[in-house]
Amino acid sequence: MSFLGKVLDYAERLPEGIERTRDQLIGIIHPDRRHDNPEERLDDEIRAQINASHRFDSFADQRSENAIKWHIDGHDYMYALSEMLDSAKECIFILDWWLTPELYLRRPPADHPEWRLDRLLQRKAQQGVRIYVIVYKEVTQTMSMNSKHTKAALEALHPNIACMRHPDHIGTKDAVEFWSHHEKLVVVDNHRGCVGGLDICFGRWDTHNHPLADVHPTDWSRTLFPGQDYNNARVLDFQKVDNYVSNAVSIMETPRMPWHDVHMTMCGSVCLDLAQHFIERWNEVKRRKYRDDDRFDWLALPHNVAISPNEAVIRHPHREKWHRMGRRFKQRFHLEEDEVVDPPYTPPPHGSCRVQAVRSVSDWSNGVLTEHSIQNAYIQLINEANHFIYIENQFFISNTREEGPVKNQIARAIVERIIDAARDGRKFKVIVVIPELPGFAGDIKNDKALRIIMAAQYRTINRGGHSIYEEIRKAGFEPMDYIRFYHLRAYDRINAPQKSLISQMEENSGVSFYEAQIALARQWEGPRYNGGDAPKEVFLKVPQPAQEGIVSDQQIKMKVEKVPLPASYDAAVDIIRRFEGGSDDIRGDEDVSDSVAQHRMLDRTRLSDEIWYGSEAEERDAYVSELLYIHSKVMIVDDRRVIMGSANLNDRSQKGDGDSEIALVVEDGDMVRSTMNGQPYMAARFATTLRRKLFREHLGLIEPQNVLHSKENVTSFMRCAPEPNDDEIGTREDNAVADPLADSTLELWNRTARVNREIFTEVFRPVPTNLVRSWPAYDSYVPKVKTGHVVPEIQLQRIKERLSHVRGSVVECPLDFLIDDKEFVEGIDWLGLNPTLPIYI
Repeated sequence: MSFLGKVLDYAERLPEGIERTRDQLIGIIHPDRRHDNPEERLDDEIRAQINASHRFDSFADQRSENAIKWHIDGHDYMYALSEMLDSAKECIFILDWWLTPELYLRRPPADHPEWRLDRLLQRKAQQGVRIYVIVYKEVTQTMSMNSKHTKAALEALHPNIACMRHPDHIGTKDAVEFWSHHEKLVVVDNHRGCVGGLDICFGRWDTHNHPLADVHPTDWSRTLFPGQDYNNARVLDFQKVDNYVSNAVSIMETPRMPWHDVHMTMCGSVCLDLAQHFIERWNEVKRRKYRDDDRFDWLALPHNVAISPNEAVIRHPHREKWHRMGRRFKQRFHLEEDEVVDPPYTPPPHGSCRVQAVRSVSDWSNGVLTEHSIQNAYIQLINEANHFIYIENQFFISNTREEGPVKNQIARAIVERIIDAARDGRKFKVIVVIPELPGFAGDIKNDKALRIIMAAQYRTINRGGHSIYEEIRKAGFEPMDYIRFYHLRAYDRINAPQKSLISQMEENSGVSFYEAQIALARQWEGPRYNGGDAPKEVFLKVPQPAQEGIVSDQQIKMKVEKVPLPASYDAAVDIIRRFEGGSDDIRGDEDVSDSVAQHRMLDRTRLSDEIWYGSEAEERDAYVSELLYIHSKVMIVDDRRVIMGSANLNDRSQKGDGDSEIALVVEDGDMVRSTMNGQPYMAARFATTLRRKLFREHLGLIEPQNVLHSKENVTSFMRCAPEPNDDEIGTREDNAVADPLADSTLELWNRTARVNREIFTEVFRPVPTNLVRSWPAYDSYVPKVKTGHVVPEIQLQRIKERLSHVRGSVVECPLDFLIDDKEFVEGIDWLGLNPTLPIYI
């Protein structure tokens, strides 16, 4: 375009820019504009009365006779999700922070091409199912999810699929700068649903083994994590996610970051509340952004208030209006006298769980005054705890007092409950499991976001003047007797002996390893690229050994490998075939394990038995470690009550006017005989079986979850509700963790965490660590090796001997990390002088 043309184009767009600026100013000056006229105030008053009539001041009441089941890790949950989506007859609602259309819900992808999410949703849409999706519209300058691609890819599949993006970030009255829609919610036919911590996106699918390696030199069809799904967010964030094959890390050198999470599937009347939450969001976004766009239906609430006049929703300010104008889908809980429920659905009752939906919403996210019933639920459940609290969360940022930049009071509730128990002389324990580091690429010392989040967590835990530990000590008690913190960490071996196998295969086949890696991703992508817009090449970032100084994620030298992209699906298949054939005249590697992560579990073989055909130096260089990233958002109280959902333990999730969230409080009426501190005790099946299975996974007391090529064993834990999980109560491993207050359970947990930490420190020297109490010590501690690889001075035999003693993944939290650096937790950020602080906390 010529200079004059650019000037004219700018002039034409100037009024639009002025109008958008005006709209944004209106939004800033008049933030309560949707709550100031008499009608709006009456609507708000009605909602407030509804909430006040419910426990936790929630929009929803308690619901009985629900079937709720837990799923640990993405392998089990995503299989259940695929089963639930495939069962849809009328409608699917999806609300997600990030949704990847190209995600495989069953694996390996070679065995399950039809179970890629976009293909599954397209099949259902073609069968007449209407699919409604809301995804968070990210701040593109700082986030890489590419919701624009999600929307375009989904809506191109079929007219029955509609996808909204929200919120806008600039140039509108409703501009939102910091906050996100963070729910991970699915509702199918208003009858079954999913709530928890797992987004339907890259990086979340994982097994209980949590492998760090996925190299299969002679049989690439065994690949579990193709393309961008093989990721290590600590090394390189997702980028250009619309291109499945772009910007990948090298699977030969870089371990993936494993992902631990929990989710629920459910069948029962609580799905009406989940549907209400979705419909309120859908209609609010339509009103603001898509009011005149006929592609987006208005939706009506599904409740049958004629049959169930006591439903609180009968007073909902918009129920009648939405009923007149919106599309309404059937519900199967409040039934006419002779009404029949068609298979595969069944009429109530569906299970034994009493469930209540709680949420964090406000005007920006739902068009309502702020509701923080999730925080209310956390605090009340903690206050009412009698014996034991178990928490897994992605973050742990809270406050023990009202003063200070952090506002949520969950830490205060924990302190008060512990002090009460201590004064009464009662045995009371709190176990908290959080990630070693936030899951962002960067170096703690130089990356502001990492440093602030870690400082905020240590200020919550044990320093800064008013932390949990400090407040308990002020009351005269030793905090370690009552509350302890832990992380998870894993190890593996990458099957990629460069000199003895890979380089010879490259020479024999005429195909480089990286060309095969990219070709595999291109194969799983399928024939999407057809035409001149197809990229001709992609780039891989390969870590190089450091030559001097500390090796941090920001300072690792990355070699960029330019790799041609296969022109077609068939070309990609041919490249992989040729590379695999490069081993024909060398050797096979069928006896070599592509992952050894299973040895942390109850495997029938030993790490010392593992075969390796390469050199000793190659095997030594193949061992890697990485933090096991905890993304769960769950609290279990007294083995009777559970709160689980999308909400992190920080202000963003808990205040209500930040990120939007959804969670469930679950109390199972199916009670089982157990013990608590050695005394007979009735525990709730849902809570105690979840807590025991989590303990067993972290302690390595479960069978390995090996995903075998073409030999899938579908267990009850992979089936969606109402199919119950198998009963594992009474097994030897279950008995070892059945009593959370037993000295034997606590000793097993603490000993395992201590030994695992000692081993990982010796072999890999990860940070954080108690050996680093200041920044100078930090600079000299970390080894000069590629990320996650073993320290230079240790021998292979010692590596294998030490790693063979790792059990599970639990490790102690290093409470003394940087403890001598007061500025780390007491700097200017914590004096209220940093206006961007709320973004991180």
